[in-house]
Amino acid sequence: MTEAKPVTVAYGDGIGPEIMEATLDILREAKANIAVETIEVGEKQYKTGNTSGISASAWESLRRTKVLLKAPITTPQGGGYKSLNVTMRKTLGLYANVRPCVCYYPFVKTAHPAMDLVIVRENEEDLYAGIEYQLTVDAVHCVKLITRSGSERIIRYAFEYAVQNGRKKVTCMSKDNIMKLADGMFHKLFNQIGEEYPQIAKEHYIIDIGTARIASAPERFDVIVTENLYGDIISDVAAEVSGSVGLAGSSNIGTNFAMFEAIHGSAPDIAGKNIANPSGLLNGAIMMLIHIGQPEVASVVHNAWLATLESGIHTGDIFNETSREKVCTREFAKAVISHLGKSPKTLRTVNYKAAEKSGAAHVHAVASAPEERRLVGADIFIHWQKEVEDLVNLLKPFAGELKLQTISNKGLKVWPDYVPGMNLTDQFNCRFKGDKATPAAIADLLQKIAGSNIEFIKIENLYEYGARLGYTLGQGE
Repeated sequence: MTEAKPVTVAYGDGIGPEIMEATLDILREAKANIAVETIEVGEKQYKTGNTSGISASAWESLRRTKVLLKAPITTPQGGGYKSLNVTMRKTLGLYANVRPCVCYYPFVKTAHPAMDLVIVRENEEDLYAGIEYQLTVDAVHCVKLITRSGSERIIRYAFEYAVQNGRKKVTCMSKDNIMKLADGMFHKLFNQIGEEYPQIAKEHYIIDIGTARIASAPERFDVIVTENLYGDIISDVAAEVSGSVGLAGSSNIGTNFAMFEAIHGSAPDIAGKNIANPSGLLNGAIMMLIHIGQPEVASVVHNAWLATLESGIHTGDIFNETSREKVCTREFAKAVISHLGKSPKTLRTVNYKAAEKSGAAHVHAVASAPEERRLVGADIFIHWQKEVEDLVNLLKPFAGELKLQTISNKGLKVWPDYVPGMNLTDQFNCRFKGDKATPAAIADLLQKIAGSNIEFIKIENLYEYGARLGYTLGQGE
């Protein structure tokens, strides 16, 4: 027998310990060849004053095993506590979140019996980078960070996943009708990379109508690739539409590390009652077995779970008119164990002959025409609580190489052509531009502003890339 694969296991918080023990019992009985290393993360670590929720020894285990099976954890609200899930994804380079959303009709109630889609979500960027600034009493900035390299990587991963798992179509979802630079780049790269996969059908949806279609007609989708925030939202929508959020597992895949989990939370309200459904975590564990090269065991466990659903042995969250027996967490695990070696008769039998795509997709830069990068000005954000014209009168005398072009507030141009009654905040974006813009000219302008006791709170340089603007115009500009 080959040496057991070391796997780091975190029991988590709330219902985590119960569903983890049930999952591990099933894996043991299925003869999964793993050696468990247990770590403590989450609420207990937070309560020691560790704001990251994870100890140094836990990181050591993860760096050694490179695989984590994690039950849900609880992140305390407020107080500077950072989300451990986000920390782990970014620290371990887990750039791809993969969430299969499948219905199990008629054994789990759903209005969409044909649903079988996979959401591939970028995992490290977007608003989940958590870059925020409170610049004034009234205004907070949250930075949406989208990179070309990160977008290429997740989009290529989605296409590679589709190819290796026999999927026929990849759908991109973005909001590039509004965020023309950030989401526009994501959509453009999807189109470019998609040309390398002529055997895969391709389409794009604006995220709002795309989300609506997932809720109303999920069977039209196969693989969906999207950014971090959108992916988080539509994953829960899809899981709920499939019949229950409690059944879905997910994988978080990087070049060197991988993490597997349920998509639901720690549900502290039912913790310790032995009524939680372990299926979500079990499905995450099945994805883990595939990743570590034990697809045969994954098939046995998955088919036993499907056969258990067909038998009508259900936990309370999915108990319905097709159910035969309502069971608790431990009893459900025992039922799955009793079905090991069996296959479903109505639901589709699975057979993982080879590991599905995991690890880094081969990423190479999409060719693009070289563009000249030229500094043309700066947006200077100013804290101001008086009339717009008063601010204009103060700033105009500072014109040198850079001249005041526009002033906007919450993205809306308010000068020239200020319309009384506009709903304004206390932060104004003053756009200065000039043909001879230089860092020295910007520094000189800032010095003049500071010398006049005008409080500037943020600056963004303005660039043009050939004929393309590297910044957006204000609404009405």
